[in-house]
Amino acid sequence: MPQPIEFFFDFSSPYGYIASRLIDDLAARHGREVVWRPILLGAIFKLTGSAPLTTIPMKGEYSKRDFARTARYHGIAFKMPDPFPFSGVQANRAYYWLDSTDPKAARGLAHALYDAAFSGKDIASPQAVIEIAGGLGINRAAVTAGIASPEAKERTRAESDAAAARNIFGSPYFVVDGEPFWGSDRLDQIEKWLETGGW
Repeated sequence: MPQPIEFFFDFSSPYGYIASRLIDDLAARHGREVVWRPILLGAIFKLTGSAPLTTIPMKGEYSKRDFARTARYHGIAFKMPDPFPFSGVQANRAYYWLDSTDPKAARGLAHALYDAAFSGKDIASPQAVIEIAGGLGINRAAVTAGIASPEAKERTRAESDAAAARNIFGSPYFVVDGEPFWGSDRLDQIEKWLETGGW
């Protein structure tokens, strides 16, 4: 059976959001599953010396324009979050708490969180994440406890540490059959890789 595609992303990543709307369908066309792995780029940026694109002189304004243009190109609704960047810690904890018992529901929550973030809604606060989860029919009290649990906190930290140990430095970042691809603009290469078996 073919290996699943690993999809690493930060909930504050516009290009990660765009990729999240495309990667599952792309994979399904080639009989592949996708393993979603939210990470915290802030911790990784400390290791690489990087920073969010929007904070870099000259690149900042271009990146904002490119986020919106890329979303339009793919027919994806997009609104730049304000403030940006924002913390994805609570979203990650909720995702990993739910993923431990119901990966399918965790995927649905990730989509809902991303869609909320890039339609101008807050997902940085615990209460915002709890409300979004509750809107999907997930018990609010359980989510509240899950976000605060030592297990969710530890897994959130461990997943980012493990990604950094594998030299995963951005969002979105994909690993396909051991081959790394960085960026939503590599989805066409991923498609070709899956079609041909690589090159």
